[in-house]
Order: sequence, then structure tokens, then C-alpha cells
Amino acid sequence: MKIKINSSAPTFALLDQNGQTHRLPDYKGKNVLLYFYPKDNTPGCTKEACAIRDAGAEFKRAGIVVLGVSVDTVASHQKFAAKYKLPFTLLADEDKTVVKAYGVWGKKKFMGREYLGTKRTSFLIDKQGRVLKIYEEVEPEEHAAEVLADWDFLKIKN
Repeated sequence: MKIKINSSAPTFALLDQNGQTHRLPDYKGKNVLLYFYPKDNTPGCTKEACAIRDAGAEFKRAGIVVLGVSVDTVASHQKFAAKYKLPFTLLADEDKTVVKAYGVWGKKKFMGREYLGTKRTSFLIDKQGRVLKIYEEVEPEEHAAEVLADWDFLKIKN
């Protein structure tokens, strides 16, 4: 399924790094950056998570809740969050339901090898649960700044 701008974001219920359940409808009335990443503790994913962490005050000022999603386990997320002092929620999609619902699970290529995995993609979701912007082929280190710059524009537009 291909998600489109202004469509309703697919709902989900996933456990976070502390074993608590999070549902997208729980965030009604809040803006959400739902970011999908391939794997805890890998170079690109660590850079992306740390850049978002470092921009935490700006995300808070903008009123954007950050939710990271990967197919790693709750235990893996717990270690990743603790190691890098990540102040936002990491959601475990071990059965790949949500990555598939958002269309971010698919063929990838690395060093000439093809495999299935999570494509680094983010969705900016508004207070009503509509998709405002989709980020594909995200650059890990610049992603936080890109989202915040877009948010200023989108906030004026909406």
C-alpha cells in the first residue's frame, strides 16, 4: 500500500523500549514524526537517532512527538536508548506489521547484496492523524534539521 500526503496514517499498536504499548490514536491532538530505521546500533541509525536527540528541544518547541520504529526487539531498543540517552520512544515492530503497512519494508541493496529490510523513511503526521509529509531515502545526519525546517513551512501552510 502506498501512503499519500493528506491520507490518514495507518494505525498501529506497538511496544516501546520499556514494554509499554503505544497506539497512533493515543497521539490524536499531537503532531508526530514517525521515523522508520533499519537497525539499532548501526552507524547510520545511530547518527540519525543522535541528531534527533540533539534537536530534542526544537522538536518539543515545535510540538512534535518523535516515535522511532524498527523491527528490533524491545530489549534491543532498551539498550540502544540507554546507550545513547535517547529521550524519545522507540517502537518494536518484530512481526513487521507496521513497516509493511507503511510500505517501508522491501528489497534493499548493500555492497552488491540484495536483501529484505526496513527502508529509512519518515512520516510527519498532523494532530488529526493525516500524513503531512513523507521523507524517503533519508540522510541520517541531516534528517532532524530537514524535518524542523519543513515544519516551519508546513505550520504556516496548514
